[in-house]
Amino acid sequence: MAPPDDAHWMALALQQARQAGAQGEVPVGAVVVRDGQVLGVGHNRPVGHHDPSAHAEIEALRAAALAVGNYRLDGCTLFVTLEPCAMCAGAMLHARLARVVFGAPDPKTGAAGSVIDLFAQPRLNHQTQVQGGVLAGECGALLSSFFVTRREETRRSTQSLREDALRTPEQRFAELPGYPWPAHYLADLPALDGLRMHYLDEGPRQAPRTWLCLHGNPAWSYLYRRMIPIFLAAGDRVVAPDLPGFGKSDKPKREARHTFGWHRQVLLEFVERLDLHRVVLVVQDWGGLLGLTLPMEAPARYTALLAMNTMLATGEAPLSPGFLAWRDMCARNPDYDIARLFARGNPHMQPAECAAYAAPFPDSGHRAALRAFPARVPELPQDDGAAVSRAAAEFWRTQWRGRSLLAVGALDPVLGPPVMEVLQRTVQGAPPPLVLPQAGHFVQEHGEAVARAALQAFGGGA
Repeated sequence: MAPPDDAHWMALALQQARQAGAQGEVPVGAVVVRDGQVLGVGHNRPVGHHDPSAHAEIEALRAAALAVGNYRLDGCTLFVTLEPCAMCAGAMLHARLARVVFGAPDPKTGAAGSVIDLFAQPRLNHQTQVQGGVLAGECGALLSSFFVTRREETRRSTQSLREDALRTPEQRFAELPGYPWPAHYLADLPALDGLRMHYLDEGPRQAPRTWLCLHGNPAWSYLYRRMIPIFLAAGDRVVAPDLPGFGKSDKPKREARHTFGWHRQVLLEFVERLDLHRVVLVVQDWGGLLGLTLPMEAPARYTALLAMNTMLATGEAPLSPGFLAWRDMCARNPDYDIARLFARGNPHMQPAECAAYAAPFPDSGHRAALRAFPARVPELPQDDGAAVSRAAAEFWRTQWRGRSLLAVGALDPVLGPPVMEVLQRTVQGAPPPLVLPQAGHFVQEHGEAVARAALQAFGGGA
């Protein structure tokens, strides 16, 4: 019979396990306790730390040893949600733990009786008591759910490619500077109709905020690499999808597939599918044209807006001369050099960073979305997307209750200060835009300062 306090401490270990699962690690957590006091906690981190020894138990033992100033942890009990492996069992014996309490058994690598029992070896010079099965159901269910999700993601990531689409070879994305995050994929959204969509999803699932970062044309989620670490350091979650036709997502071959309404529906279903709440909507360029129309469909999901060099295209006012010039250039030169485009507007970027933006588009066949998007910006009241954009403008003027921060690259000739001043007048309660004198269209390339300003404006810090 386990002492009554064991369930209490195991519940704390379960909290650690959930943190591991939220970070993409196998959800195992551990807590070291002595005399009713927690000395150390830990959760699995071998993937994130590139460390085969970074099991939850080892992390907790290290923290406890630092707390007491001694590697020997006499009189301590370690609570862990999964039966220890041989490595961790050896460390526990070496630490002279009094007790080890685990939750779920591990029939594959368990070293406390399932495969072997290192704790039952009489020839060892220290004997540690072992108690298994504490909150075994909860611990086992967490592990089972994690592996079900992982198998489902694996299935989706290997989703067969439709005949009318292309998929950028994975080697094109190898060793991109500043983009270390693992890929996630969806292929079961009704609007995708079998296409595979890529997204980043970092940070705790139950974080106080989720930053939903939407890119524009010709960018992809790589655009947010300077901002994501700032948001994560504040303890928040970041979700950054690649629109179909961009980044690691599948790329329909036909330009006609890329309509305003279709891309908007994909994003609506994406937010619903991930069941995002406490969302800070982060938008720029087409990310704003589409993204600014989302909150009116589910206002309770959204708490704040961070908008950069973007607009609502309602068809009620002429498009800016800068945008018309950009649209004309794209029509005349559909295979323009993407890396050169970024280098010209961002002289501080390294060549490898500029080249990374071109990685998803190895040839003209992969560029259907890039060719289609400039002509899809609503220009007239009857254009696809204009009516929903007018409804969105009314929402932002009269119903928006969240906080807002607008930032603008002063050197942007397409969607620069005059355009953003119009948006500022549209968004109820929005302060004047934060102006970045050295930034152009792709404000995120100066994103560290913008991210910190957003944390300050919305509460929190890194």
